[in-house]
Amino acid sequence: MSQLLKVAVVGVGHLGKWHADKYGAAAACELVAVVDTNIANARAIAQKHGAAAFSDYREIIPLVDAISLVVPTSLHYKIAREFLEAGIHCLIEKPITETVAEATALIDIADARGLVLQVGHIERFNAVMIGVEQHLHQPLFLESTRLAPFNLRAIDVSVILDLMIHDIDIILDLIDSPVKQISASGISVLSDNVDIANARIEFENHCVANVTASRISLKRERKLRIFQKDAYLAADFQDKILAINRKGTTDNADGYKDIDHEELRFEDNDALNLEVLDFIDAIRQKRRPLVNGADGRRALATAIAITQQIKALQ
Repeated sequence: MSQLLKVAVVGVGHLGKWHADKYGAAAACELVAVVDTNIANARAIAQKHGAAAFSDYREIIPLVDAISLVVPTSLHYKIAREFLEAGIHCLIEKPITETVAEATALIDIADARGLVLQVGHIERFNAVMIGVEQHLHQPLFLESTRLAPFNLRAIDVSVILDLMIHDIDIILDLIDSPVKQISASGISVLSDNVDIANARIEFENHCVANVTASRISLKRERKLRIFQKDAYLAADFQDKILAINRKGTTDNADGYKDIDHEELRFEDNDALNLEVLDFIDAIRQKRRPLVNGADGRRALATAIAITQQIKALQ
């Protein structure tokens, strides 16, 4: 594929405008349109990038090869289906859809038409993940913590689908074993949906993950701790630091092995830009993106199971 991909962003609110910036700067594509029900907002973003502005996404179907879909989750399935059925590649912000059945339908359409269906689990592109994957070796226990202050922007979904799903996706990818059992608890505090949640995920290979997310915290924190036979890894997604602790070879004064500590620091990369570039390259090279529809469905299914556990306790 030699000609530039014609792309558009559907939904240019808080996150969608950043998608538009990345496409606007990418050499392998042309941002030809932006869509938003707030036409004034669409025009402002379009003018910045020399694109056309639309309030109805249907109008751009004949104009584009690919889109980023950055609208409320409740609209993902309906809009993505129309684009996929028209032969247009889709990058859908997480979560992929509201239900597993909807996700499966989109995956089937994309597969049948040879289209790229990517899901925006952006933490997979975080620089610290490079270190985690390099040092991962048969993990036995994982613990993730994701905290954020309250924000009105995402209260249409629970903290599980808003924040926790990032860590669910990472953990499912790292463990790569079927989920055996889930137990969870959570409460609503400021919104009508769950604002704080904790889940214990047990896998068929006997690995266990403890996942905590809160969107009513006074601080921001995105950390993943991994315990394995040869090491303890502590990844800080926010500060891009990976701490590695291993049993050393020398004895201390008490007769036990010393702990060797190593700290790796990673450059602050632009994860969203890498995600968008991966989408463009996957289309051009006709390959699987780093996070495809099946990955998005797997994370969604687990998030739904956690949600159901919490509802059963209420």
